[in-house]
Amino acid sequence: MLIVISMVTFGIFFVVPQWAGATPEALASRYVGRAATPETVHLVAERLGFNDPVVVQYGRFVKGLFTGAEYDYGAGVEQCPAPCFGYSFISGQPVWPDLVDRLPVTFSLAVGAAIIWVLAGVSVGVISALRRGSFFDRLSMGTALAGVSLPIFFTGMISLVVFSYGLGWTPPGGAWTDFTVNPAQWAFNLLLPWITLAFLFAAGYARLTRAGMLETMGEDYIRTARAKGLREGKVVVKHGLRAALTPILTLFGIDFGLLIGGAVLTETTYTLPGLGQFAILAIRNQDLPQVMGVVLVAAGFVVVASLIVDLLYAVVDPRVRLS
Repeated sequence: MLIVISMVTFGIFFVVPQWAGATPEALASRYVGRAATPETVHLVAERLGFNDPVVVQYGRFVKGLFTGAEYDYGAGVEQCPAPCFGYSFISGQPVWPDLVDRLPVTFSLAVGAAIIWVLAGVSVGVISALRRGSFFDRLSMGTALAGVSLPIFFTGMISLVVFSYGLGWTPPGGAWTDFTVNPAQWAFNLLLPWITLAFLFAAGYARLTRAGMLETMGEDYIRTARAKGLREGKVVVKHGLRAALTPILTLFGIDFGLLIGGAVLTETTYTLPGLGQFAILAIRNQDLPQVMGVVLVAAGFVVVASLIVDLLYAVVDPRVRLS
C-alpha cells in the first residue's frame, strides 16, 4: 500500500505537471528562484534529473527516502539525510525536520481527543441501546445527529467565542505548551480543541455503538448468558459490547490514523502549529516538497493504524481467533 501511495504521490507532483505542459525547466525554476537566468535553470534541471525517464526519477525518489539524496544546484551539492522529502521552496530547509517539529502538536491533539470521543461515544451508545426509546435515548441520538452534521470549524469558532473570548475559561487559539515543559498547561491549552474534536467523532461512535449493541443484545448467546445467571453488567460488557466493538475498532483505526496525519480544520481553527496547519501553509505557498511530505507521512500513519487494527481484531473478538 505504501509503495502504491508513493507512486501515486510522485506521479501527481512530478509526472502530471509535465503532462499538463510543464517543462523540466519550469520544475527546476522552483529550486533556483525567479532571478535565475534560463541557462542556470536548464543546468539545474539537468543536474536534478528532471530530463531523465520517469522510472529513473521515481527510483531516485524512493532511494532518497531510505538512504538520503544529493541535490546539485550548481553552486554546491546539498546532502539531504534520510528520509529525504526534498527541500522547501520557501525556506530552503529539508522537509523532514519540519514535519518532526510539528508532529508532537498533532499527536497530542489526536490522542487526547481520541480518548474523550471513545469513552464518551461508546458509553452513550451502550446506555442508549439498553434504554431504547427512553428520553435519554432520544436526547443522546438527537445530540449525536447534531454533532455529525455540524462542521468542526463552526463548532470550533462557537466554542472560542463562548468559552475563550466570552467567559475566559480557556486560552484563545494558538496557545501551545510542550508536554515536557509543563504537562498541566499542555492539557489546559488543548482542552477546548479536544472537546470540540471529540464532539464531532463521539457522535458517530455513539450511533454506531447503539446500532451494534441493539443487534448483539438480541443474539442467542446473550440469552444463554442471562439464563446461566450471569450479572447483567458482565453480560453487557463481556458478551454484548465486546462483540459490538469490531466495527468501532475499524472506524477508530481509520479516524486516528487520519488525525495523526493532520487535523487540518481543528488546527487551523485553533491556530495550533501541527501537521494540518503545516499542510495548509504549504498549499498556499505552493511548496510541493512540503505538501508531498505531509501526504506521505499521513498515508503512512493510516496504513500503520489499519495494520494495528487488523491485529487487534483477534484480541477483541474471539470468533476471529477461532476462524
